[in-house]
Amino acid sequence: MGQLDQTSDWGRRLAPSLEEIEALALDAYALLPDAFRALSGEIRFHVADFPEDDVVEEMGLETPFDILGLFEGRAVAAVGTPQTGEFPNRILLYRRPILDYWAEHEESLGTLVGHVLIHEIGHHFGLSDEDMEALEAAAD
Repeated sequence: MGQLDQTSDWGRRLAPSLEEIEALALDAYALLPDAFRALSGEIRFHVADFPEDDVVEEMGLETPFDILGLFEGRAVAAVGTPQTGEFPNRILLYRRPILDYWAEHEESLGTLVGHVLIHEIGHHFGLSDEDMEALEAAAD
């Protein structure tokens, strides 16, 4: 269950910016074990308000709010010789869908951003959504 922040003036607060969401993601990444981060290789993080229209269409989403993050690139297990013009793997986090989800659930924003980041890192390692759901169920 989330904690109510009774020490700050919510009347003056603005929604977290792209940069603030990125800082939460970088903080969450820094908390991961060193060995895990070393195995992650070169991976970049990017925060956008929403996914691009082609992502919404390609994934068959009803709205751009239906996705919190996305892994782009080749999974670590599939990486061999780099292809010409291939970009480094990256994880995209979508600020507005994350904030919408956060507003409807009892979870801190930092915890949520960390969860989305770790989920997308799972795709970086070649895990499917079903694989990660099974791992989370086993951990509970």
